[in-house]
Amino acid sequence: MPGNLFFKKDKPSDRFHKSLDRQPCVAGQFYPASAKELKADLKSYFNVAAPPRVGSPIAILAPHAGYIYSGAVAASAFNQIDPHSEFDRIFLIGSSHRVSFDGASVYNQGDYLTPLGKVEVDIDLANKLISEHERFTYNPAADLKEHSLEVQLPFLQYHLQKKFKIVPIIISTQSLHVLEQISSALEPFFNPDNLFVISSDFSHYPKYDDAKRADQIIAEAISTNSPKTFLSAIKKVEQSAIHGLATAMCGWSSMLVLLNISSKDKNIEIIPIEYKNSGDALYGDKKGVVGYWAIAFYQKSKPATFTEQEKEMLISMAKNSIKEAILGVATEGTTPDFKSEALNSQNGVFVSVYVNGQLRGCLGRFNNTEPLWQAVKQLAVSAATEDSRFDEITAEELDLLSVEISVLTPLQKIKSSKEIQLGKHGIFIKKGTNNGVFLPQVADNYHWTVEEFLGHCARDKAKIGWDGWREAEIYIFEATIFGDLS
Repeated sequence: MPGNLFFKKDKPSDRFHKSLDRQPCVAGQFYPASAKELKADLKSYFNVAAPPRVGSPIAILAPHAGYIYSGAVAASAFNQIDPHSEFDRIFLIGSSHRVSFDGASVYNQGDYLTPLGKVEVDIDLANKLISEHERFTYNPAADLKEHSLEVQLPFLQYHLQKKFKIVPIIISTQSLHVLEQISSALEPFFNPDNLFVISSDFSHYPKYDDAKRADQIIAEAISTNSPKTFLSAIKKVEQSAIHGLATAMCGWSSMLVLLNISSKDKNIEIIPIEYKNSGDALYGDKKGVVGYWAIAFYQKSKPATFTEQEKEMLISMAKNSIKEAILGVATEGTTPDFKSEALNSQNGVFVSVYVNGQLRGCLGRFNNTEPLWQAVKQLAVSAATEDSRFDEITAEELDLLSVEISVLTPLQKIKSSKEIQLGKHGIFIKKGTNNGVFLPQVADNYHWTVEEFLGHCARDKAKIGWDGWREAEIYIFEATIFGDLS
């Protein structure tokens, strides 16, 4: 590997009169050069990809080997992203396989090309990183034959429904100090408006079973969201005298850049999604393999907060919507504050309706694609008129109407019922096509134990029997609850 290559920090406008789009260098090798064949392959990978969790990740890690080896695992990583997401930009970060210098190369010469078309590069931001941070430059040698970023693009092009810009970054250093500087420069962009895609394979060339053990150690270390734990795991694996092992993780420096950033947010949850290695491929050689993980980073939402005025507005909108639907006439009500971040959030929400203090309907949704205030209005009407468990509320009952609104955090999958805190957590149980949900207040209302909470939800809601929860997927969530129920 060449070492100590430094390049003058020129902007493209200083040297070129027109942009130089980056041509694909591994099309026809790592993936098909034909757009038709490439789309067919991508379709087959996404057809068998791990299903998405509830909520879209803020970052993913995907492998970068030839698609016949790692394509299915990569698809499982990208499949976690909501295909309708609209990002300000996507940061593609990979570690150089060929060039070493004390920094990172950012492509700022033009756009990236693949058989599926052009991918726009955010050249303005690329130039800003180069001009404002000494560790960023454009190094032609780092990009020339580098495949780690290129192979990720067709997955994004195939999966995302909206246009996106990328910031292609190739890490070319193993200096922990320099990597911290790179992380600091990128930290302001680590938010739900952007997506970070880390490109890396795991162990190289150990035997099949050795690779599985080594790669599990590294994945578990990543899941701790601790740079120190991650580096210790890399050291442990590489010093464990595994026969044939060349590296524990070829893109460890890129992973460390992300962990340096994500570890500062204690609200990050890291979930390993799927694992395979090259020995799992058709005719794969199990004597010397390369490991592949799909891993997703989620920013767990905190319970929503509302001013008293915002709560009153939502309650008023819910009740007025019900009256309008039942009476068939418009009512005077408060107009939502369209500048309110809380009212325009896309949190999941349930609306419960009561008549004279008795429940007469409760409906909701975990995934929202519209502003909260709109969802509350729609769900209020549905709960009052469409909940099949109850009679529809009548015009004569409107004066006795009360509502309760529960604004939810995203679902979080748990491994043990011991993680459930009564009064704090609601539960969502899923087994096959059957599912059931209880809001956090239900356990308190009936003074249930955790086992009773789960048993009633499994039997009465999911219809899988009292003990069905023991073999089901269990998710928890929190809720901000308010209403005018006396």
